[in-house]
Amino acid sequence: MLRHLRVTNFAILSDVAMDFGDGFVALTGETGAGKSLIVEAVNLLRGGRASADIPRAGAKEAVVEAIFEIPGDLDGKVRDVLKSAGLPEGEGDVLIRRVIQRGGRSRTYVNGALTTAKRLAELGSYLVELSGQHQHQGLADARRHRDILDAFARNDRELETMRAAHAVIREAESAIAELGGDPAQLADRIEYLRFQLEEIEAAQLSENEDEELDAERKRLQSVDRLDSAARRAESLLYAGEGAAVESLGLAARELERLIDVDRSLTELFEQLEEARVLAEETARALRQYAENLDSEPARLAEVEDRLALLHRLQRKHGGDVAAVLDRAGQLRAELERLEHRDERLAELERARATAENAARSAAAVLTESRRRAADQLSDRVGAALAELGMVGAMLSVALEPRPLGPDGADRVEFLLASNKGEDAKALARIASGGELSRIMLALKLCLRRADEVATYVFDEVDTGIGGATAEVVGHQIRALGDQRQVLCVTHLPQIVAFADQHFHVSKYEVDGRTETAVRTLTGKERRDEMARMLGGVEITASARAHAAAMLKAAAKHRPSV
Repeated sequence: MLRHLRVTNFAILSDVAMDFGDGFVALTGETGAGKSLIVEAVNLLRGGRASADIPRAGAKEAVVEAIFEIPGDLDGKVRDVLKSAGLPEGEGDVLIRRVIQRGGRSRTYVNGALTTAKRLAELGSYLVELSGQHQHQGLADARRHRDILDAFARNDRELETMRAAHAVIREAESAIAELGGDPAQLADRIEYLRFQLEEIEAAQLSENEDEELDAERKRLQSVDRLDSAARRAESLLYAGEGAAVESLGLAARELERLIDVDRSLTELFEQLEEARVLAEETARALRQYAENLDSEPARLAEVEDRLALLHRLQRKHGGDVAAVLDRAGQLRAELERLEHRDERLAELERARATAENAARSAAAVLTESRRRAADQLSDRVGAALAELGMVGAMLSVALEPRPLGPDGADRVEFLLASNKGEDAKALARIASGGELSRIMLALKLCLRRADEVATYVFDEVDTGIGGATAEVVGHQIRALGDQRQVLCVTHLPQIVAFADQHFHVSKYEVDGRTETAVRTLTGKERRDEMARMLGGVEITASARAHAAAMLKAAAKHRPSV
């Protein structure tokens, strides 16, 4: 639901802020005061196009900002849209900001993150639906009629079954397509796979083999350096003049002679002896290491040949030996599939046939449910239209067969005959503003529990009606407000009387410039505004009395939901 709206430098709206409550919100005021501009600003919040001349004269840009509170039944769907768009989910509310530059370019922000008008439109379809005397968004779009009928029929479970069965069909068809193709091409593919796999298998690879061979090659290439270093180290430790072993022995003997004088030298003497023995053993090991070194040119050539083979396979199939082994597994699996193609195709064809039978059964269940719901919806909308002064008007729901798809096998479209004896026509072809307003209202009243939108906006839906019909429209809009938030721009006091919240829009002049002000009306101010709507510029006592009576009557006769 729209909780807060602020509009800045938007035509004659220099800075207007409004806080909205639940239920039915009425906006009234003289023609040209700026009511439709407020509606246009709200339309921008649902992804509508921005006019090039929107920014106020002298301003570089216009700004529309809003806070939406998401009803619990729409929270999951709104969050899904935010996630898919990569937008912050926020903490329950959704903050939208649109900045319209002179010339028509705009920037769009959702929860502080920059996004596109297209993404906003996806989100806005759950936030606001706008209807005006020349607009037939949403319900007049035949592409939405099947979804609306399914929601009215509560076909969630049936649709889930249908989509699951159709998904199995798609999976089977995809697998069949992978196995399909020209027999000669398949034979070539099998031969190619065998060659590739045999090449890898012939190499008899083992994991980390390349790393081990690389280390061995480095050792074989450095035999002379290793021999020289080992012999020099052995000489420094043992064989050479002044070797470490000799020096350690001399130091140990020096301490040994003095142990009788100071027994604390015993531990130090033992450490020197351990060091001498360790140095001697290390020198012996170094001598043996040097004597055992062999340049092994034949082994070096063998290692280099093996590494060359590994590197060639790695370049061809992957970055390392593990990747080559993974590739061998993939080749083996594909070869297995192709070599048993006929058996696999037969298995997939059986799976597809089973899934098609299940899908057609699910589609038949959906079709029957839709037919029952279509009759109920037609009756309810017809009754609502009669209450709204369109006696004899009839909504019909056309169901036509279409190819089996994830949503069944039906094409759904709403048709309307405005008067008895007339042919039913598509909603989008209805031209009368007054008829369209009432048709849209009747549909919304019947679908208010199924229509997935948080806030309805009606821009002068009272066109062409008055008297008792206007009072019925007020009743009905108030009933709609018990389910969803409704913002309604109206010129009829009979409708205003049922509002939960009443805003008055007026314009005035400051320093030669037109400004717009929006005030919340309560009590006597609200009564006087309704009296003005009843009687004109001069508010008479009888007009005030009439307005008060209308408010009192509306308070008593709240429609049931």
